[in-house]
Amino acid sequence: MATTSRAPEAVAALLAILRAAPALSDVTIVDGPTATNFSGKRRLCVGWSPSGDGAVDIEQSFNSAGARTRDESFTIRCYAEARAGDTDMSLRRETVFDMVAVVEQALRATDVAPEAPTLNGTVLWAHLTTGNLAQEQTGDGALAGLSFTVSCRARI
Repeated sequence: MATTSRAPEAVAALLAILRAAPALSDVTIVDGPTATNFSGKRRLCVGWSPSGDGAVDIEQSFNSAGARTRDESFTIRCYAEARAGDTDMSLRRETVFDMVAVVEQALRATDVAPEAPTLNGTVLWAHLTTGNLAQEQTGDGALAGLSFTVSCRARI
């Protein structure tokens, strides 16, 4: 079977890495969008953000003459959210940035996880690249959400 993209494997690997991260054990890790009636206090979505711009943006080109292999660059849209029944926005903002910091750390090579930057071998490299913080006081209290992207490079 031909390989069209490394994006599906990369998303699956990112989900596995985040679900295994001890610092995210009390965070709901979601593949894509959550159900409309999400009631948890902390969630992290992979392959979705509230902007609705798509799950993964992909760009490919031949990497050299001969057209035998292709280079692929893609960004995985993600979203971290912290909410509570109070109006303490500072705490929600700190919590959401702490969650994304765990994502960034999980994408770095360590002695325990040397393959983390490659999403366990699915890409050449991956790293956290952009972010956009949104804050809102709702009828249910303070909410901070951070949309961010994980950018990847692969050879197919």
